[in-house]
Amino acid sequence: MRTPVRSSTLVSVGYDETKQLLEIEFRKNSVYQYSGVPKAVYEQLMAAASKGKVFDQRVRDKFRTSRIS
Repeated sequence: MRTPVRSSTLVSVGYDETKQLLEIEFRKNSVYQYSGVPKAVYEQLMAAASKGKVFDQRVRDKFRTSRIS
């Protein structure tokens, strides 16, 4: 389950701690999953004032990625 977020880039973010799976819905009507994401990265993303910036710095191109929609 994803949580809605305030961001110009992201719509919602979800995390499965057991699987270390981060799921992000973007404003361009697409959803991606990122595998092997530590909980600390998810927590930093959710706490950030600029979620898009943290996504770019800590997630994009750093984890195995699958587009699911």
